[in-house]
Amino acid sequence: MLDVLKQWSPPELLAVIDLGAESTSRRLKQGSYMLTQRACRDFLDLAETHSRRWQRALQYEREQRSHLEQTIEQLAKQHNSLERAWREAPAHTAKAASAPTPSTERSGRGPKEEASDEDEDTEFFDAMEDSPAFITVRASEAPQHRRSQSSLSAASGSQPNDWSQEDHGGPGPSEASGRDQGALRTRRSHITQKPNYSLNLWSIMKNCIGKELSKIPMPVNFNEPLSMLQRLTEDLEYHELLDRAARCDSSLEQMCLVAAFSVSSYSTTVHRTAKPFNPLLGETYELDRSEEYGYRSLCEQVSHHPPAAAHHVISQRGWTLWQEITIASKFRGKYLSIMPLGAIHLHFHSSGNHYVWRKVTSTVHNIIVGKLWIDQSGDIEIVNHKTKEVCQLKFSPYSYFSRDVPRKVTGVVAQGDGQAHYILSGTWDEKIESAKIVQSSRRGSSTEGKQKTVYQTLSPKLLWKKYPLPENAENMYFFSSLALTLNEAEEGVGATDSRLRPDQRLMEEGRWDEANSEKQRLEEKQRAVRRRREAEATDAYDEGKEFEGYQPLWFHQRRDSITGETNFVYKGGYWEAKERQDWSMCTEIF
Repeated sequence: MLDVLKQWSPPELLAVIDLGAESTSRRLKQGSYMLTQRACRDFLDLAETHSRRWQRALQYEREQRSHLEQTIEQLAKQHNSLERAWREAPAHTAKAASAPTPSTERSGRGPKEEASDEDEDTEFFDAMEDSPAFITVRASEAPQHRRSQSSLSAASGSQPNDWSQEDHGGPGPSEASGRDQGALRTRRSHITQKPNYSLNLWSIMKNCIGKELSKIPMPVNFNEPLSMLQRLTEDLEYHELLDRAARCDSSLEQMCLVAAFSVSSYSTTVHRTAKPFNPLLGETYELDRSEEYGYRSLCEQVSHHPPAAAHHVISQRGWTLWQEITIASKFRGKYLSIMPLGAIHLHFHSSGNHYVWRKVTSTVHNIIVGKLWIDQSGDIEIVNHKTKEVCQLKFSPYSYFSRDVPRKVTGVVAQGDGQAHYILSGTWDEKIESAKIVQSSRRGSSTEGKQKTVYQTLSPKLLWKKYPLPENAENMYFFSSLALTLNEAEEGVGATDSRLRPDQRLMEEGRWDEANSEKQRLEEKQRAVRRRREAEATDAYDEGKEFEGYQPLWFHQRRDSITGETNFVYKGGYWEAKERQDWSMCTEIF
């Protein structure tokens, strides 16, 4: 080989070397290309394999979701058919099944539940959380006991009926209508019975989980024929508690009655699981009972998002109440939480005592499957800002494992220095009692080692008891005697009054299909007004001008000197406009 290479000239040798190098380079490039091609082919095969695997997994998850939705929808349909069959059952059967006895509720089922398989839809709480931080012991009947009662009555300077009357806390609805009204207007005692409409809850609610309830378009099938303004006015059902409190010379006794009044406002909710109509912006509601009971009430929807209502009540019997309530609500799938935000103010004219408190959270259970039932839970602190006296109320949440009475409420009324004077006990759907404390001591609890206060009290006195519901109430949305009169047509009311709202009136008359159409029209009209207002605000901003947003007609914002919060308070003028029958300042919202 070397001899052959020696015979070649240098140019020939260089040509051979270049040709070899070129051939080697070509082979290397070809090998690299083949390796790259093979690697790409392997990657594509692997990607396709994984893609098919993920597609199968995704398809499986979609099928599982679809199956779950179909299962829940089927359960909702079965529940609707069972409920419809229950409604069509004989009247005596319906009455027997309408509400369980207290012993049934404590035997292991939740309140208002119909079957044990609904337990999964019930929120349970630790039973120890329901126990109050104190223990009450009845004081023995002794001469000293009787002297304490006598000195209490003498110190209060009030008549026995003002503090210790053992009745409903005042005249019942029928008694009041006969004794107080006399020749005055006779209020209605019934409305059109609720139609038996079936509704697929799941088809509406499945896309609403986690959303604000006020932003969800709902058919009237979910509603009752009252607006939120009228529901807010229902707080006055037991106004006589405030009339009695205004006559009390003792601020501690007055606090007990104010606490009973704050609890009484929940008694109408025990069967009322339907949703009130969301008021339109600028909608108002008046309740003039000055001739019968000495008070006048006015509500106005002052904001739409978030929904907020302002309320003002003045009584000729010595008190004024006002509040601004904003409703925050969330649908959690199996239950609905309703959180009222805002303070309630109560001022007594003669003593100057000023009370402030807030509402607790309401929870509606079994939204999708099972019989709806409602619970109240949380704490209320009522403060007398003049004397610094405080009442702490605890609304115990329902517990499956607790042996306590359902819907239990306990409380302590104490001076500003913390010395307790009264114990309050009862339920938010039935009654509240108070017992005067004669002695207190502290002892350790055997369960967790925590100390509890032991109060020795006198015999309890009934402060408030719920009125019985009207006859056939189960077919009239479980309305109380007052609620039946709230939407009654009345002449002379403002042009924006809830009584004049057409969709609500149609629903009350049982014409639900027409009511749904009218509800959609009103909501679209309100949305159009809002879009126009937003466009005006944008134009003013572009031009560098100030734009004054929506302003309520009868209320204006002021900073409260006690709480420091900015809220809407009544600025006057409504009742004067009603006397003149001049509603030219009202906008057309219906």
